[in-house]
Amino acid sequence: MSNTSIVMGESGTGKSTSIRNLNPKETFIINVMNKPLPFRGYKQNYVRLSSDGADGNYYSSDSYDNISRVIKLIELKRTEIKTLIIDDFQYLMASEFMSRALERGYDKFSEIGKHAFDLLKLLPTLRDDLDIFILTHSEPNENGKMKIKTIGKMLDEKITIEGMYSMVLQTELMNGNYSFITQGDARHIAKSPMGMFEDRNIPNDLAFVKSKMDQYYNEDIAI
Repeated sequence: MSNTSIVMGESGTGKSTSIRNLNPKETFIINVMNKPLPFRGYKQNYVRLSSDGADGNYYSSDSYDNISRVIKLIELKRTEIKTLIIDDFQYLMASEFMSRALERGYDKFSEIGKHAFDLLKLLPTLRDDLDIFILTHSEPNENGKMKIKTIGKMLDEKITIEGMYSMVLQTELMNGNYSFITQGDARHIAKSPMGMFEDRNIPNDLAFVKSKMDQYYNEDIAI
């Protein structure tokens, strides 16, 4: 199964910027809102997916069906890709909500939640050599603790998204310094495997995170 992790935080706190040091030859970005990526040279390094799917490492869509199709393409035919980024997952839910805003009744909220859950459930089933990072917005819960931003109550009440994966990183911007929080506290729902990171705050750099993950999961432990 793939190594799937969440990176959550408020807008402007370094989620998309954290992609900057990943190897573009092994990285594929699904950009839900097709927004410019906030680092130098991204257009040279990330080229749109070709019509036959054989070339390119960048795709933009807010359709679950289209995104699922591209993910399956990466799984089966683009084995050179070792890192998959979904940026920004929350807008998948928000786009579907806005497109269905005039529909009456509450069934649409259940359908929005199910579509999101089906995709979240698919990602960990992909090939073992694939690291997946779900970048998404956060919001405070009723107790003021930061959580993944969702639409409706289904995912909050029935599914704890953060519980589906072993690592949830929370962005932090303090005195102009951007970082990831690796362990939670009274305000943050962050977590990482025991001993993977030496510090609670680490650089907002997914290449750094990926190197730590590879080292941790492939370490030879004497028994």
